[in-house]
Amino acid sequence: MRETTPAAMPPCFEKWCKRFDPDFKTQAQKKGFRHYLGGLLGESQRKNITQMANDSVGVVYNRLHHFITESPWEEKRINERRLKVVDSCHQTRVGRGFALLLDDTGHRKSGNFTAGVGRQYIGEIGKLDNGIVAVTTHLYDGKKNLPLDVEIYQPASSLPSGKKDPSFKKKPEIALELIDRSLKRGYRPGIVLMDAGYGNNTNFLKGLESRRLKYLGAVAKNRKIWLNQSGENWQKIRLDEYAKSLLEEDFTSVSLNSNKPKTLWVATGTAELSRLQGERTFAIVMNASSYADATEIDYFITNEDSEKVTAEWVVNTYSGRNWVEVFYREAKGWLGWRECQARGLKSLQRHLILVFCAYTFILWHKLTGGLRRKWANQPLETFVDALEAFRTAMSFRFVAWLNENRDLFAAHKARFGLVWA
Repeated sequence: MRETTPAAMPPCFEKWCKRFDPDFKTQAQKKGFRHYLGGLLGESQRKNITQMANDSVGVVYNRLHHFITESPWEEKRINERRLKVVDSCHQTRVGRGFALLLDDTGHRKSGNFTAGVGRQYIGEIGKLDNGIVAVTTHLYDGKKNLPLDVEIYQPASSLPSGKKDPSFKKKPEIALELIDRSLKRGYRPGIVLMDAGYGNNTNFLKGLESRRLKYLGAVAKNRKIWLNQSGENWQKIRLDEYAKSLLEEDFTSVSLNSNKPKTLWVATGTAELSRLQGERTFAIVMNASSYADATEIDYFITNEDSEKVTAEWVVNTYSGRNWVEVFYREAKGWLGWRECQARGLKSLQRHLILVFCAYTFILWHKLTGGLRRKWANQPLETFVDALEAFRTAMSFRFVAWLNENRDLFAAHKARFGLVWA
């Protein structure tokens, strides 16, 4: 059911929201938090402020808009509170040795009045276009995929002074700042996983190493490496050219057990890279046993101990990075990641943090089993399963409320020129 009301939300929702009350100064802010979060979790196809207010009895558009744009609360404190809530339960607590997933995601946005909008590469469409991009970090520990931090990237074209503007930061610089936030919390990952947008950036790799972090990152096929042939004899060669020179027996087959099981062929080696001291381990991963037959070839670099970097380790470790794509798909498809109805940078940041809160609310109750016990008769295996269970609870309680408040709902419909009778 699309319509809902704050007066009929399930008790677990109010209990969750109360945990955030210390970080809001007024009752209006506390209500705004509940109304916005409830709108993101509801069944409205659109998650902009207008639609959320229209579909929720008792929620006023102007107040919701004020909450997200002008009300004096700190989104970073709300994010820290969210992670403290996660750490407060043994079933959801952040442990050691997790993989920190680093990525950025974008979506189209027309015009040039919204902060961060510019012509830039948008990953979901695979080309340059006008849009917004956000850099995110996530945790994956084999049990849960938890978003950690987010920062909107402001391209030079969106800033008054371009690259000279004090606000301008490159994506790798933003990424290091987000990683530092995790380290400050005491979250030290066992490995950092990233795509070639970051793995190709030597300064970024040096930043990770200066923080004593292990990483496994994709790199471009034209990345040049120095191979030690013998003694003082070094050969400079592109990764793809080196891959062409390998024989089939140089590769090891690895079976990847995922939704679609497949076999990959992996070759590993050690080499030096420019501006990095010492050798690093590189890997070539193909979907065929020979370079000539392969249609998909990926290249990776890592500073993990070479004895640990086997073909199986590379494939199984890097496959964990797919969970960040799962989060983007769920946040965009179900929680309105793209649909902030505001233009200011702070408002956009707030919207994304509240999407994190909505996602974590469902994840929390999925892992602790609260939704399964009362609102489902089968295991809730996925985020979408758990979300549907919560929406079932919302619908059930709204129908019960509706039976006792028909006049209020009729008045709500009358606002839109409709007669509910």
